[in-house]
Amino acid sequence: MRLSVDDDELVACVSCGLCLPHCPTYRVTGEETASPRGRISAMRAVHFDDAPLDDEFTAYMDLCVQCRACEAVCPSSVPFGRLMEGARHTLAEQTRYQPWWRRLGHRLLGHHRTLLAGSSALAVAQRMGVVPARAGLPRLPVRRRPLRSTGTDVWLHTGCVMDAWQRPVHAATIRVLGSAGAGVMLPGRGAACCGALAAHAGLARTAREFADRTMAAMPGNAPVLVGSAGCGAAMKDFGRLLGTREAEAFSARVQDVHEWLAGRVDHLPTGRLGTPVAVQDPCHLRHVQQAHQHVRTVLARFADLVELDDEGLCCGAGGAYASFHPDMAGAIRDRKLGAIARSGATVVASANPGCALHLAAAGIDARHPMELIDEAIGRTSGGG
Repeated sequence: MRLSVDDDELVACVSCGLCLPHCPTYRVTGEETASPRGRISAMRAVHFDDAPLDDEFTAYMDLCVQCRACEAVCPSSVPFGRLMEGARHTLAEQTRYQPWWRRLGHRLLGHHRTLLAGSSALAVAQRMGVVPARAGLPRLPVRRRPLRSTGTDVWLHTGCVMDAWQRPVHAATIRVLGSAGAGVMLPGRGAACCGALAAHAGLARTAREFADRTMAAMPGNAPVLVGSAGCGAAMKDFGRLLGTREAEAFSARVQDVHEWLAGRVDHLPTGRLGTPVAVQDPCHLRHVQQAHQHVRTVLARFADLVELDDEGLCCGAGGAYASFHPDMAGAIRDRKLGAIARSGATVVASANPGCALHLAAAGIDARHPMELIDEAIGRTSGGG
């Protein structure tokens, strides 16, 4: 069985092992099969030697968080994220790797009104005490205040889960961008989901459909700003995913919101938070977009920043990963919690909704940098 991967990319790994200390699942298990090197070896066995797409191979692929920390340290520049997505795509096409209910869940992300209604129902169930703690969910909102466009300078991608569960982050972002002199446009319902989670799950056709809809919902030449590290990484990759000039042009417009603000930080009002803030780097901001320093550039104007001592290791969120692998996600998170405890900070800034929710479920005061900046500006202006 040939996997949906490039032969040259698959053989690029030289098995040097430099990736091992940076792989969260290997750090927890110590098992070669839970490392990038081990997973690539398993892919080669299937792709070149006709090993079966059996349950064992599926388990090796599915346990990966897809943090892509291995890519950042690989001397051979192995595109492990593409290899993993290709392997999972083959599993999704040829096996029962993605059952109907998972496929339905990914499709739901593209139907925003249904997603909002379902999220509200889940929030009510939480209030009634029928949602188990093992689900690892923070307190979800029952209602959400509507967002409003404020101008035409930039687009703000609102997304699916982030808009359903963390809409106040978008409201704070609009206020902060306004403080920097930028008017914000909001996309229509077509941009309900960028397709990142579908791509990670190997559901390439759904990912491409959602990418097309996202592009159509934010036309023109204005920058497309994203406050979710995972979404931003996916949208910057639309050119490769879709293989069109239009997609390449769209991807060139995409920036993390901190990336865009870093060049305009002097336009922001002054303000200061009264507590130190630890910065947690979302994997797709640090390892994929390589834009994590922009968070520090912008946030340092408003808070005393504290660095964690774990060299940016994954927190275990991994999009939907924590739902399907709660034990492994919890073990990975425990290492992050230790780093946060050693930092002495009581507030953690995380520029990705999945990371913030995963940390918040463990009792951490994890907040988006835009919320913290909005609070600091509000204090100075008398609004906080």
